[in-house]
Amino acid sequence: MKKLIAPVLLFILSSSLYAQDPHFSQFFSSPLTLNPAFTGKFDGAVRVVGNYRNQWPTINNAFITSTGSVDFHVGKDAIPTNDTWGVGATFLTDKSAGGAVNMNYFSVSTAYHKGLDENGFSQLSGGVQLTYANTYINTSGLIIGYNTNGTPQYYNNYDPSLIINPSANYLDLNAGLLYSTSTNDRNNFYGGVSVYHINQPTQKLTSSESQPINTRTTIQAGTYFGIGPVTTLHLSGIQTIQAGASETVLGGAFQFIAQQEDNKSTSLYVGSWVRLNDAIIPYVGLEFNDLRFGLTYDVTTSALKTASENKGGIELSAVYIYRPNTDKPINCPKF
Repeated sequence: MKKLIAPVLLFILSSSLYAQDPHFSQFFSSPLTLNPAFTGKFDGAVRVVGNYRNQWPTINNAFITSTGSVDFHVGKDAIPTNDTWGVGATFLTDKSAGGAVNMNYFSVSTAYHKGLDENGFSQLSGGVQLTYANTYINTSGLIIGYNTNGTPQYYNNYDPSLIINPSANYLDLNAGLLYSTSTNDRNNFYGGVSVYHINQPTQKLTSSESQPINTRTTIQAGTYFGIGPVTTLHLSGIQTIQAGASETVLGGAFQFIAQQEDNKSTSLYVGSWVRLNDAIIPYVGLEFNDLRFGLTYDVTTSALKTASENKGGIELSAVYIYRPNTDKPINCPKF
C-alpha cells in the first residue's frame, strides 16, 4: 500500500487544482451546488441543507467535502402570486491528501421562478451565483512517499521549487436555468442546465503558468409520481462535463409513507444511484415533519477499487424545510 501513496497523492494534488470540482453522490440533496436556479425552489419558507462526504478514506482520507447552505423566499408582496423569488448562501470546504490541500468556497445566489400558469404549477426558473474561492496548500504536511527506513518523504523536501504560492483566491460566476411542472398533487417533472466558472477564473499555485478553472456544465432531470396509496417513486440523473471529463449519475428511490399528516409525512426512502463506469451508490433516507436525512455509500466498481482496498465513500445529508401551515402546498423537485 505504501508504494501507492506517492502516485495517488500526486494525482490528488494535480486533480484538485486543475480537474473536476468537488461533487456529491447525493447531488439532489445539495441543490445550490448543482444549479443556482434551485435557489428558493422548494415547498416552504426557509431551507437549510448540510452535506458531508468522505471519499476513499483508506487512501489517506483522499477527499473530505462538507457544505452548508440556506435559502429562502423574498419579495412575496411585490411579485405575482404564481411567481417565486429566492435568495441563498452556501459555504463549501474540500480537503484533499489528508488535509494538505484545502479549497474553500463562499457563494451567494438568487433565482426567479416565473409561473407559466395561474397557479404556478409550471415554472421557468433562472438563477445566478457569485462565489469567492480560496485554495491553500500546506506543503509541510504533504507526504508523497516513504524512505527505505520507513520515514515519510515530505513534498517540500521532494521539490520545494514547484509550489511558489501556497494560496490563491478568485471570484467565480455561475448561472442556470430550470423548468418544472406538475399535472396533479402527487407528481413533478423537472429539467435544467447549469454552467459554473463562466468567467474561467485563474489561479497560480505552481511554478508553471497560471491555469484557468475549466467551465463545468451539468444537465439535470428528475421526476416523482405515485405508484400506490402510500408509495412514490423518485427518479433523477445528471450529466456533468468539465475539462474533457464527463460523469453520468442515474438512479432513484422508493418513498414509503408510514404516516401522513397534511403535507408533512413520515417516510422511509430506499433506492440506489449508479455513477457509470465508477460506482454503485445505495441510498437510504428518513423523513419526518420538515426534516430529511440521507445516507449513501459509494461501492467502487472501477480500477480504483484496488488502491482503495475495495472501500468507497460514505456520504451524509440533512435537509430541513420550514413550512408554515399558512403556506399553500406546491410540488417542487425533490430528488
